[in-house]
Amino acid sequence: MPIKTIAFDADDTLWVNEPYFLATEKKFCQLLADYVPEHTVSQELFKTEMQNMAIYGYGVKAFILSIIETALRISNNTVPQVIVEKIIEYGKEQLNQPVDLLDGVAEVLPVLKEKYKLVVATKGDLLDQERKLKKSGIEHYFHHIEIMSDKQEADYLKLIKHLDIQPAEFIMIGNSLKSDVLPVLAIGGHAIHIPYHTTWAHEVVEESVQHPQFRHFEKLKDILPELI
Repeated sequence: MPIKTIAFDADDTLWVNEPYFLATEKKFCQLLADYVPEHTVSQELFKTEMQNMAIYGYGVKAFILSIIETALRISNNTVPQVIVEKIIEYGKEQLNQPVDLLDGVAEVLPVLKEKYKLVVATKGDLLDQERKLKKSGIEHYFHHIEIMSDKQEADYLKLIKHLDIQPAEFIMIGNSLKSDVLPVLAIGGHAIHIPYHTTWAHEVVEESVQHPQFRHFEKLKDILPELI
């Protein structure tokens, strides 16, 4: 079947995201350095995030809640109020970061829109992702926006059903093998991996992907000869 719909991940595929999380985490680790070494703070934060994933999901708000919980645990509930206030301030600063489009996005979207229905399929906090889309200046290229609580096979099947297409008519483009590639291939769709220079540890997979419906490109612009 010919491809009818192309879905794009948003964070670190269309615009910068992970570096802002890393910057906030670094400031937090420095804030708690009087209690334990910075690398230990980072490890404890990741542990908290994984424990809270099923409750909070993804996004800045979930991240900040996990940071506060980690600060309380590391300090045995002795962390002063001023530090908690500082953490909340970090979260607000991150939510107000500019939306910086990645290289090639502004050139690729108008070309693909002439031939395909374009969709955003991304995880994260609904309000935050809607805000970023509006600030990005590219919202008008997309036929549909899907803010997903997770990106498992069932989530993609639900999206494809909503789009009224078959999996073989769907292609997903993203920076995460775990979230954007493997589940889509598993349901019979196509996937393109565009790596980003930094990836959240939760999204890292060690396996290499060998599949006839999988492609890997270093830059977003490189996909055009494949799809046009």
